[in-house]
Amino acid sequence: MSTPDSGPDEPSASDDGKDGRDGRDGAAKDAKESKDAKDAKESEGSEGSEEREQPQTAWSARRDLIDHSPRTMNVGDRTRFGGSMVGGSQHGVSGGQVTGDVIMGSKTEIHQWAFPGLSAPSASVSGEVPQTTLDRLAASFVAADATIETLLARLRRDRVLVLSGARFTGRHTAALMLLHRLGAAPVHTLDRDTNPSTLADEFTAPDAATATAGAGGTAAQPRGYVLADLVTRRDRPLREHHLLAACDRLTALDAYLVVTVGPTAVLEDVPVVSWQPPQTADVLAAHLRIRVADDETAAKLLELPDVTEFLSRSHQLREVAAFAQLLGRYAAGEVGEQAVAQFSLISLENQVQEWFEEDEASIHLRDKAFLVALAAFDDGPYALTAELSDLLYRFLQQTQNPVGVPEVPVFGTHIGKRLQLARAERYEDDEHTEWGPVTQQKARFVDDRASLVLLREVWTGHPSARPALIDWLRRLADDGRPLVRTRAASTVAVLARTDLPSAMALVIEPWAISNRFRHRLVAVNALTLAHLIDTPNIPRILDEWSKGDDRRLRWVAVRAYALIGAERPEQALAALRTAARSLYRDLADPDDFDREMARELGEAVALLLLSEAGDRVLAELRLHFTDDRLAVHDLTIGGFVSACRHTQDDERYGHPLVLGWYAQAANEGSAAAHHIPFLWREALGDPKATRHALDVLREWVLIADRSTTTEWALAHLLRTLVTTPAEHQRLGHLLRTMPGEDGAAPPAVAARLLTALPIR
Repeated sequence: MSTPDSGPDEPSASDDGKDGRDGRDGAAKDAKESKDAKDAKESEGSEGSEEREQPQTAWSARRDLIDHSPRTMNVGDRTRFGGSMVGGSQHGVSGGQVTGDVIMGSKTEIHQWAFPGLSAPSASVSGEVPQTTLDRLAASFVAADATIETLLARLRRDRVLVLSGARFTGRHTAALMLLHRLGAAPVHTLDRDTNPSTLADEFTAPDAATATAGAGGTAAQPRGYVLADLVTRRDRPLREHHLLAACDRLTALDAYLVVTVGPTAVLEDVPVVSWQPPQTADVLAAHLRIRVADDETAAKLLELPDVTEFLSRSHQLREVAAFAQLLGRYAAGEVGEQAVAQFSLISLENQVQEWFEEDEASIHLRDKAFLVALAAFDDGPYALTAELSDLLYRFLQQTQNPVGVPEVPVFGTHIGKRLQLARAERYEDDEHTEWGPVTQQKARFVDDRASLVLLREVWTGHPSARPALIDWLRRLADDGRPLVRTRAASTVAVLARTDLPSAMALVIEPWAISNRFRHRLVAVNALTLAHLIDTPNIPRILDEWSKGDDRRLRWVAVRAYALIGAERPEQALAALRTAARSLYRDLADPDDFDREMARELGEAVALLLLSEAGDRVLAELRLHFTDDRLAVHDLTIGGFVSACRHTQDDERYGHPLVLGWYAQAANEGSAAAHHIPFLWREALGDPKATRHALDVLREWVLIADRSTTTEWALAHLLRTLVTTPAEHQRLGHLLRTMPGEDGAAPPAVAARLLTALPIR
């Protein structure tokens, strides 16, 4: 305990010498403690302030989940969730499934395939290309004749040609084939680390034997050089005068040079030709022709469903060549259909592994952060993805160098180059917002499986990245944008599918026990989406949480039941009834009643009623209606009235979903035509629910004033709601006295509906 004469910041006598000996350590320690205290205070403050906020309604939260979930988790679109009782579509968060193989990977070993000339040379390769290699490449080389002739004319004229293109698009093979068609021999490869300023020095005169090879009237062949994937930097760019010097030297030696560079190469005033790869189907056909016995066999292989699927995935040319090699073995009976079917996914896995195993010289840490962010925000706005990838980049830098200060370049790689590296594309499309659809520039992987494979690889293949990834996900869960929070949940769902214990302990459970509703809602969505992609044991987790003592975990379980309970409604409703009974257990003071949890339970029942399992839910509610006069009765009535509030497409005057359900059931003669009126009569006759039920009926009447369909359905329902004089009096009073919109005169439809009431 501090004395009045000494403050908490004053060192004790025993600390004087230590602090005097190492002031810097003391300052660092003080700074760290100050930062920890500040973080703790901010965390405490945010927790306390959020306790006073109201949670987002279950219906609204479900709409955000539908709008913002990634395409790989086909939760559904807004049109599908507009009203199953009216148009036949379904409401529940279900229907979209991602195969386990895509998440967990192939069931066989992953082999790396290589094909001569289709992969970039190693960093130190320099020497002569064997003629057999050139002949083999020529036999399967595919390119438009006009393109090749244009490039050959330019190469003959300038002696030097710079080809720019993405990796593994066949640019290296094209360089070799251009020299081959020129008749250059031999063809030499130069070291990619060649300094551009000494490029001309790489070309030497042929030895005496080669120089006299043309004796006897045969002209000597020109020589060829290929410099593949030239390494350039800002302090070592390839400049125009480097090429001019090389051109002079090549002219004197009767030689030609083709340089290939990537889209991020540093060039100054250098004329560049953009290389466009040929169609993958053409490349595959060309390779098959030299690998199988006849054209008929090649044609049959190209018609295989697995081959069609492979070609639809926009694979790189090196992968196409390796696939042709595999198909040749398949035709010879050396491998089975499974190997052919798995090749596409295995190729994708190999690519993802390359991205994260290559060093900083090949793929910068910032680009790797972008790849992870794109996996999380696939098919989302590009600007948002780039913004949050830089946030992840800061966290990764802190992991890599804890004592350093994270730095993010303000202006970095161009969007086109970034997406080219990621094998992604950009496009314009509408993004759902709270203000309606807004057109955005979006980005997505060309292969829709890439995001799942990439997240799995980062989480399980690179555990050192976990601390940064977890910090990033926690920051995303705090974001004010529903899209960001939903994608944080979907990302964690993939991690849970890959490694459930770690994802639960490190991410989901801390969210679930947070005092912030926002965090708990992200936990709900993560568990829901994890279940959607077949993560095991999610229902078991929810069952345990719903019965536990922690109110926050019960809240998460109830919200999650509302979203996934439609696939097992009887079990979900049983859990909700158990949770409802716990609200009344040992209730000494009525003021202690947890109204918030009761409201959550009611909203969960409402969502289940409006799911594709609505008929089963309704039957289950009717079956157990009299089980418990307090808990189960209130749960059923509260959930039913809440469901009645929702309309088609959430429009103010949209057709009421439950009313549409009733009209369809009455037309078909199903049990719902009896259950819905029964619950309406119970709600109108319950003193605790009467006011809310009458409010809903007023809304329905106002909608009926604008819709003939709603009027006819409501008139039919009202006839079934009058079985006693008291019920007739209650509904008659509502229709005679209700005002119109904004205090206007009573709507005309009210008088017409009044005539529909049977006399009692």
